[in-house]
Amino acid sequence: MQTRNTFSWIKKEITRSISVSLMIYIITGDPFQMHIPFLRSRGMKIHEKQLGVLIPYDMQLKQVLANGKKGALNVGAVLILPEGFELDPPDRISPEMKEKIGNLSFQNYRHTKKNILVIGPVPGQKYSEITFPILSPDPASNKDVHFLKYPIYVGGNRGRGHIYPDGNKRPELLVSEGESIKLDQPLTINPNVGGFGQGDAEIVLQDPLCVQGLLFFLASIVFAQIFFVLKKKQFEKVQVSEMNF
Repeated sequence: MQTRNTFSWIKKEITRSISVSLMIYIITGDPFQMHIPFLRSRGMKIHEKQLGVLIPYDMQLKQVLANGKKGALNVGAVLILPEGFELDPPDRISPEMKEKIGNLSFQNYRHTKKNILVIGPVPGQKYSEITFPILSPDPASNKDVHFLKYPIYVGGNRGRGHIYPDGNKRPELLVSEGESIKLDQPLTINPNVGGFGQGDAEIVLQDPLCVQGLLFFLASIVFAQIFFVLKKKQFEKVQVSEMNF
């Protein structure tokens, strides 16, 4: 009966260790992974495990358009990646990512600076959350890239922030000529309804061999514990047999 319980426990431990190993492998199965912690800077967020920017957007705010009328705010973003990272080619983007991106058109800051991406201005009501499709470099083919932590920098913009093309923040007049006004009634309003947020985070380029080594190390610990238990049970049986003798 004791032997049966021992083998039942061993079978349970092996099954659990295999399940954990499979779970870790599924989570870390991609050759290159990018982990980005949350970042909050003036209300702007960078999503974890996604190179995306969430720009706070108030549907009630209006900006002055080029024709002088009021309209919805536009948004934009800039992403500065480490050297070697670049925009993912369209033929490599998955259908799920294409659904997140929508009709956005990303551009490089310069043709020589493929790691700096810009987007906008785009309608903020539809694109207050912008996801960047990123292609990570391969350290095997690029000797300047290593499996390390790299900093990334992001900035998000919302609204024009001014009325006049020269950028002057002169106040907007609320009353017209000949209009009757009340005591303490405001005559002007600040047209700056936009804003800009920026921040930095870290991105990790992970070597799959490290994950495989970790799995091997964990498996060796599990099997070592199993063998220790077996040895202990064997020693206890020897002691019991000697006492009975």
